[in-house]
Amino acid sequence: MGEIEALLHLTAVLVVAVAAQWIAWRTRMPSILLLLVCGLCAGPGAEALLGENLIQPDRVFGDLLRPLTSVSVGLILYEGGLSLRLREIAEAKAVVRNLVTVGALFTWLAAAGCAYALGLLAFDLALLLGAVLVVTGPTVIAPILRQVRPRGMAGAVLKWESIVIDPIGAVLAVLVFEALLAATIQVGIAHGVLGLLKAAAGGGLLGLGGAYTLILMVRKHWVPEYLENPVSLALLATVFAASNVLQEESGLVAATVMGFVVGHVLEEEARPIAQFKENLQVLLIGVLFVLLSARLRLTDLEALLDWRALAFVVLLVVVVRPLAVLLSTLRASVSWSERLFLAWLAPRGIVAAAVASVFGLRLSDAGYANAEALAPLTFLVIIATVSLYGLSAAAVARRLGLAVPNPQGVLVLGAQEWVRDFACALRDAGADVRLIDNNFQNVRKARAQGLSAIYANVRSRFVAEDLDLSKVGQFLALTSNDEVNTLAAEGFAEELGRARVYQLHPSGGGDRRHDPIPSARARRVFGASCGHDEVVHRLESGFRIHAAPLDSSFGRDAWREAHGEQAVALAWVGEGGAVVPFAADGGPAQPAGGILVGLVPLRDSGGPLSSAGEAETKGALSSGGGEAIAPGGLAEPDRGLPAPAADDAAGA
Repeated sequence: MGEIEALLHLTAVLVVAVAAQWIAWRTRMPSILLLLVCGLCAGPGAEALLGENLIQPDRVFGDLLRPLTSVSVGLILYEGGLSLRLREIAEAKAVVRNLVTVGALFTWLAAAGCAYALGLLAFDLALLLGAVLVVTGPTVIAPILRQVRPRGMAGAVLKWESIVIDPIGAVLAVLVFEALLAATIQVGIAHGVLGLLKAAAGGGLLGLGGAYTLILMVRKHWVPEYLENPVSLALLATVFAASNVLQEESGLVAATVMGFVVGHVLEEEARPIAQFKENLQVLLIGVLFVLLSARLRLTDLEALLDWRALAFVVLLVVVVRPLAVLLSTLRASVSWSERLFLAWLAPRGIVAAAVASVFGLRLSDAGYANAEALAPLTFLVIIATVSLYGLSAAAVARRLGLAVPNPQGVLVLGAQEWVRDFACALRDAGADVRLIDNNFQNVRKARAQGLSAIYANVRSRFVAEDLDLSKVGQFLALTSNDEVNTLAAEGFAEELGRARVYQLHPSGGGDRRHDPIPSARARRVFGASCGHDEVVHRLESGFRIHAAPLDSSFGRDAWREAHGEQAVALAWVGEGGAVVPFAADGGPAQPAGGILVGLVPLRDSGGPLSSAGEAETKGALSSGGGEAIAPGGLAEPDRGLPAPAADDAAGA
């Protein structure tokens, strides 16, 4: 293949991998499903229409494809290990342990038995296929969990299982493969035991050594910060390669151990490393899925139409996995809804595909009949489980009460008086609102007004690791401290995404020396000129929080005309409690319904309203413009309609 052709292939793989994940994000579809579809279209799909695959991984990478895939999986496992925390599974350690031991053993033997009973493979090859299908892996579990966001222990258990089971399953498959190539059963067993010891001891010790070296270098400041990620990658590659030289596929064990130890010891110090690896992981998962699915041939897909192969997949999904989870959760303090979710989710991923492809070819060369069927069968399981679980996981989690379909809750940082009134307006309009504040008196007053309020430091470990955010869709930082708002916005942008995180504009006077730089990862809520001090000043000058039901006869323009140019639109609440804050970069354009919450002046001939004047204005607004209120109380809104497009900036 020429240089230009190879360059075009690499570009196509990168573009398809990124575009598929972007489309998945926009359409709220499982990213791994779209990646598979794109790979199949560029591979066997193009072969059917054009006579050859558009993306040809073997021609581009040649013999490098296998080691590149292996190193990429090692990096993904390393990143997964960095995110593992024992406190995540404090009450479910036994469940994770059982899933990767008892559950893995049962899955291996049961899958092998099904393949043999259906006549798909001879018994020895069925044992190898069962070992390959033990793995689930973070390459498929992580995107599903990111989309579903299940609460409780189920998500943590699935994450731990996927990361820990990957090296276990890969090593098990290698040991079975080596046993098959041995001259006698006795030699095969000896090879298996020795390989297991080398993988556990060698991989574990090398992983610990790599972790200790990196920890020492970071703690002793032997490398500058800009080299921490390159040094981490170089150490990982060294440990991975050395372990694989000792025992094939044990590099995955070393990578997982190294990641877990580094993340557990360094914790916050490892955050920059973890963030870089997480971004790299997203790209690697996309590229690997596209490459490995594009390698399939039409003949491989035709072989999957056998009813026995489809029956094999059905047995894996409805019999093998549920029984494995049932055995692993006996006498465990796990709810039945969590057990059912665990039983339903076991997609296979990259490791299974890579191992099956290599072993199938090598066994065919060694004279094993029907060994070439290993890869197609494995890909059938991958395609079927990724499609089934990817499309159904969110619905199943919602049905079991473990996830919210489209989280619309609002978490507000700050519980001072005007923020409490704003929260009351949102709550009374149908929104799910929670406040968080480190001032107990503010929290107590918020609770007295019937608001859900959390007494905690927003930068505490409790908020970072224990606070349930499954119902939270947006975060608003509204305290008087601009630095706290910025730090909090930075943290929540990682969890919720930059588009759903807002903070007040800094209240400084434009002094470059003293004004803090606002977070680049948060949107300016209420407009660029409406900081905390400005809101307080307006309230002291006679402004009030105001809730106005909108309809076809009283829209945003009419609201603006009724209250004047000084009025500030704060947020719009639509059907189902969906909240759209008005921000400097956009808000609801022309809401045709719902409730508009704003900061409006109460004035009579240019000044603050008297009691009589205020009552007169209230009466006028109640006929179409809502009700202006004093702090602490709101009229019950009477309707809410679907949200329109968001592209209009808030006015001040």
